[in-house]
Amino acid sequence: MAATGAPDASVRVPVAVACRVLGLTTQGYYKWLKEPVSDRDWDDAHLIEAALGVHAEDPGLGYRFIADELADLGIVASENRVWRLCSAQGILAAHHRRRGSGRRPGPPVHDDLLKTADATGRPTRDFSAARPNEKWLTDITEHPTAEGKLYLCAVKDCYSNKIVGYSIDSRMKSSLAACAIRNAIALRAPAGTMLHSDRGAQFRSKKVIRLLKNNGLLGSMGRVGACGDNAAMESFFSLLQKNVLDTRRWESREELRLAIVVWIDTKYNRRRR
Repeated sequence: MAATGAPDASVRVPVAVACRVLGLTTQGYYKWLKEPVSDRDWDDAHLIEAALGVHAEDPGLGYRFIADELADLGIVASENRVWRLCSAQGILAAHHRRRGSGRRPGPPVHDDLLKTADATGRPTRDFSAARPNEKWLTDITEHPTAEGKLYLCAVKDCYSNKIVGYSIDSRMKSSLAACAIRNAIALRAPAGTMLHSDRGAQFRSKKVIRLLKNNGLLGSMGRVGACGDNAAMESFFSLLQKNVLDTRRWESREELRLAIVVWIDTKYNRRRR
């Protein structure tokens, strides 16, 4: 006989009573009993496993870059879904775990191939090129509109200072940099070209690294917080700022996008000295 006050294991509570006490429906209970794990749960589990694998290879990637890498692996998932699952599992970019407001770029994935020294032995950068497609520079700039920010990634040939490829988007993702570089490759079909950039996550992404490797380009990266390491690219953005970005208030991203395209294709690339 069971001790006083101890529950009797032989007593069975009707399902309807248990569901009413727990605030559940009997239909929901029997549906769960028939299929304890839904297809959505299985898909989420596989997506989390893949995201953990991507993050293990590069802890500096945030959920947007993880979503890009998953797409390359053939796994279709929206950024919101990837964010939800990554947040629930604690899959965060390495710099998000640090306290403080400043973000520090990750380690370079390429050596600085532009680095040289002047006559006094002080380090400097050599932006000169003896022929087309010898040295390319790339960087990303942004500008606000009434709808939000618009981002431009451009690729510049040091020989002619011409913009040989660019991409414009409302999000600063690795695909923005990859698209600009891919456009330059399609236009010039280079071989052995050096591409210099900063240490931004977009240029350190596996998507961009694979793109350079598969097309025979040599990556190069400058120091952290040193504008002079990519001064020739900054000069182009300065002209863009003066001739387009700061000329008026832009009401929409599309309006600014068209203005940038027209200025690059009809003025900067064709009419500049």
